[in-house]
Amino acid sequence: MGIPLAQAARIGTYLVKQHLSGRKRYPLVLMLEPLFRCNLACAGCGKIDYPNEILNQRLSVDDCMAAIDECGAPVVSIAGGEPLLHKDMPEIVRGYLARKKFVILCTNALLLTKKIDDYKPSPAFTWSIHLDGDQIMHDKSVCQDGVYDKAVEAIRLAKSKGFQVSINCTLFNDADPERTARFFDEVTAMGLDGITVSPGYAYERAPDQQHFLNRTKTKELFRGILARGRGGKAWPFTQSRMFLNFLAGNEAYACTPWGNPTRTVFGWQKPCYLLGEGYAKTFKELMDDTEWDKYGVGNYEKCADCMVHSGFEASAVKHMVTNPIKALAVTLGGIRTEGAMAKDIPLDNQRRADYVFSGHVEKKLAEIREANPKASRRIEIRHGGGQGPAQPTVAAE
Repeated sequence: MGIPLAQAARIGTYLVKQHLSGRKRYPLVLMLEPLFRCNLACAGCGKIDYPNEILNQRLSVDDCMAAIDECGAPVVSIAGGEPLLHKDMPEIVRGYLARKKFVILCTNALLLTKKIDDYKPSPAFTWSIHLDGDQIMHDKSVCQDGVYDKAVEAIRLAKSKGFQVSINCTLFNDADPERTARFFDEVTAMGLDGITVSPGYAYERAPDQQHFLNRTKTKELFRGILARGRGGKAWPFTQSRMFLNFLAGNEAYACTPWGNPTRTVFGWQKPCYLLGEGYAKTFKELMDDTEWDKYGVGNYEKCADCMVHSGFEASAVKHMVTNPIKALAVTLGGIRTEGAMAKDIPLDNQRRADYVFSGHVEKKLAEIREANPKASRRIEIRHGGGQGPAQPTVAAE
């Protein structure tokens, strides 16, 4: 199925309006992280290694509504952590739908069977289930047996209740093209409404640093996968064909991190969903004060191998708007998987990485403790300061 026509038309109208207005930077998708707490501890994740005081923080319903009202993006992707641990998530989703936004609720699906009746099907609402491959691949990725089976059960339940359901799939350097293509065939046969796929980003704090892809390996992997699926036409990708063309090495895009601005419990994350190197209090401050040219492939060491959708999907969409004939040719003809690759952005002048994560954590902890010293004292007594790594929990909070 891919992107529904009504959604494509409304987003297309938004994009053309931004382009004709001459606006240089504008959001396409609000990336909302209303909490960092999760009920899994995946080895490739850099999102959950916070002290308990931060893991216990939540964006309120009002915070979440203010975020979309500030940025005005047509789409909201709600991630985390695990969003279904947030007790107000049904109200948050309803609030976005009332504002005529397209809502993608990302989940590992462990709680979906329990909570699905808190939500109603809508053409503007999609469950995005995390599946990083077949049973063995996925359970290895999330470091827990049985998660794949629960996710598949949840997919079938959600489809039976009339929901739109897609999967989001992150691939690492141990992914096999033939096996991944078979997996896409299998999930497509389940009646999925869409597939989102991306190479993993090398989070500096992820426990597993051995399985992240470099740029060359990413392009070779996606060429191998797409060649087995008629250039990608065999599967219902919910991403632009130009982004897939980029993954296959046929385009060389600079990233557009402002296309997917991220709101977390810290604030508006600078510069992007993947890097937290500063936080703004407002969306306007994020857009006006972020030193965008300091980041991205060729500019910053941490960005060197990134080809993730949150940085490059907006770049690909902008290319489609400015080059519709080429985009149509790629859509109709499929992704080219042989021949020379596009010349990539050189890395010769990139600046060295700054490691500033701990400073932001300490600042947030100080704010939390100042606001509620008694609660912080209880945490210190119970957890010895609360500075250890995140402990998974399956309880909804």
